[in-house]
Amino acid sequence: MRKTEYQKMLNGDLYNAGDKELTEIRRHARTVMHAYNQTVFDKMQREILLQKLLRKMGNNVDIQTPFFCDYGVHIEVGDNFFANFNCVFLDCNFIRFGDNVFLGPNVQVYAAYHPVLAAERIKGPELASPVNIGDNVWIGGGSIICAGVTIGENTTIGAGSVVVKDIPANVLAVGNPCKVIKQL
Repeated sequence: MRKTEYQKMLNGDLYNAGDKELTEIRRHARTVMHAYNQTVFDKMQREILLQKLLRKMGNNVDIQTPFFCDYGVHIEVGDNFFANFNCVFLDCNFIRFGDNVFLGPNVQVYAAYHPVLAAERIKGPELASPVNIGDNVWIGGGSIICAGVTIGENTTIGAGSVVVKDIPANVLAVGNPCKVIKQL
């Protein structure tokens, strides 16, 4: 049985993002995101739109606008989630946020990436790996969380960090590349 491009994407295999099924899911996400980004103060309308966009949404979720994502259907957020202005989630694979997660402005979470070898990259197919962020995590403004990363619970990521490897629980980690500097 031949895998669909969607199955390849979620399996971490090379996939064609221009596939009709994937394009249609992204089109739906763009439509809902546009409406969401226009509803600044109507809390009920914003919640309804997020429920149409996200795979899972806990209680007390606040995502400031503008907000951008690829598919939406691969994003799971727990209770008491806050994302400040201009966050970007490239959810070509699952992006999971635990409870009590707070993101500063301009935080970017990338499940998507591309082949490192130019000969493969220029052919066009992409790759994606899940991102998991535990409970009680704070990610400072301007941070970038790369594909395949897990951040443990009760951890703080300093502003402007680039997280390219897993970060354990109960630590303060900062920098580019992000490194643990203190146990909490």
